[in-house]
Amino acid sequence: MEAYLVFRDLAIIIVAAKVCGIIARKLHAPQVVGMIIAGLLIGPGVFGWVSQTEFLAEMAEIGVILLMFSAGLETDLKELVKTGPIATLIACAGVFVPLAMGTVLYMMFYGWSAVGTEEFYKAIFIGCIMTATSVSITVQTLREMGHLKGKVGTTILSAAIIDDVIGIIVLTFVIGFKNPDSNPGKVVINTILFFVAAIVMGFIFYKIFEVLDAKYPHTRRIPIIGLALCLISAYVAEKYFGIADITGAYVAGIMLCSIQDSAYIEEKMDITSYMLFGPVFFASIGLKTNIEGVDSALIVFSIAFVIVALVSKIIGCGIMSKLCGFKGMDCLKIGVGMMTRGEVALIVAQKGLSVGLMSSQYFTAVILLIIISSVSVPIILKLIYNKAPDHQYN
Repeated sequence: MEAYLVFRDLAIIIVAAKVCGIIARKLHAPQVVGMIIAGLLIGPGVFGWVSQTEFLAEMAEIGVILLMFSAGLETDLKELVKTGPIATLIACAGVFVPLAMGTVLYMMFYGWSAVGTEEFYKAIFIGCIMTATSVSITVQTLREMGHLKGKVGTTILSAAIIDDVIGIIVLTFVIGFKNPDSNPGKVVINTILFFVAAIVMGFIFYKIFEVLDAKYPHTRRIPIIGLALCLISAYVAEKYFGIADITGAYVAGIMLCSIQDSAYIEEKMDITSYMLFGPVFFASIGLKTNIEGVDSALIVFSIAFVIVALVSKIIGCGIMSKLCGFKGMDCLKIGVGMMTRGEVALIVAQKGLSVGLMSSQYFTAVILLIIISSVSVPIILKLIYNKAPDHQYN
């Protein structure tokens, strides 16, 4: 492929992603949905204007790294500590129930597999995709209704953050165990060592950036060094610990989320991601989605996948909320609020595709889940809140 053809492909991706993103926003859907659809339209499945290349795949990988770094930067550690115990229990239930139900769903469609086999890990991976929660749509809905700062809203926000952390840890284990040459004990030890190292290095880098922030406040060298930390963390995680690179990038964001200029770093990262790498990543999902391989069996599986993914969050989070002392309809609010899926589900699916845990056809189910959950959750939440305002808690 001639080098100059890359410029044409990037121009088509950026324009198509932006146009479809604007259309999606006008229809009150997340822009990410429009970007994915843009990839479908311009890809081999429809118009055939752009084909997936190694260069675009590498740019998409940078895009996912930046997204996870930004997600870490946006984490509120104080809020996590404040609502930690209850939110953690709800998040654990919100991971375990979808993980179990998703695994069973895959086996019901494609056969029961023995523990440790390739198909067994593929089944678990389908469950891993269901564990992810994208709370941005829920947060915006609660903010518009004036309920974001209530106990229910705070719990949803904190549980969603913890949910994604646990989900990423589960993904790390699944990818590690998937390798037939891997030693289960070594996978566990490497994962523990990584997070121990992350805590130690996180404290050290936090102090270093605190000094830099005080000496050079709000200067561009801070986000530049922050980006370098993100990239080196992603490299070290995968190279030396066998941990997914996205985990390293997310941890790097956590390291810097409490410094004074964390919002400034996130703002600069967002410009880079929004202008180029983000659209390439989301459009690449559409480019790799093989709709030609979609048959009636896959359509039925996709519908079942969406139903199980939505219901399992309500069951897991709703029941645990009840056990944690929430009353009546507030349990349903938390369950529904945790149903939305977005970037993290795409990131997990993308990682699964790259390591051979899923085929491109299954992106159909993931995209369908994102669209349906993003559109339905705001509507359902508004109906529930109109019927039952927040309870008061002591």
